[in-house]
Amino acid sequence: MTIILGLDPSLTCTGWGVIRSEGSRLTHIANGQIKTHAKAPMAERLALLHGGIASVIAEHRPDRAACEEVFVNENPKSTLKLAQARGCVLAACGGASLSVNEHAARLVKKAVVGTGGADKSQVGAMIKVLLPGAKVVGTDAADALAVAIADAHLGRQPGQS
Repeated sequence: MTIILGLDPSLTCTGWGVIRSEGSRLTHIANGQIKTHAKAPMAERLALLHGGIASVIAEHRPDRAACEEVFVNENPKSTLKLAQARGCVLAACGGASLSVNEHAARLVKKAVVGTGGADKSQVGAMIKVLLPGAKVVGTDAADALAVAIADAHLGRQPGQS
């Protein structure tokens, strides 16, 4: 049995999802979103993200985490903000000595939906199928659960090569 924390970092709204993986069986444990206010100082927003993820880790004690790899979009300012948010989330994992697997967004979508070009509604629909009964709090949490599910299928256990 492995408890996996999936992460979908964003400065505006970071999604997180925790699942249990036992062989091919997946069970939903929890999910949520950490939202920051756009007008708040950057340092406060980043501290909120870090503290929020650190609290999730302390509460659910995952065995490992999984995060989408950073992608570069056309707006360099947006890319920088995403990188800062991602850094806070990864620092929270590192502070808890939690190993983190990273997966490309297209690979996550392919693992969960069957196509790398899936949109958010398709990902959300498959989360309902793969984790029946889970109450997903929003699209960012659904994306984080998708990362955790993909990691359950694709991820390596710590120490594996």
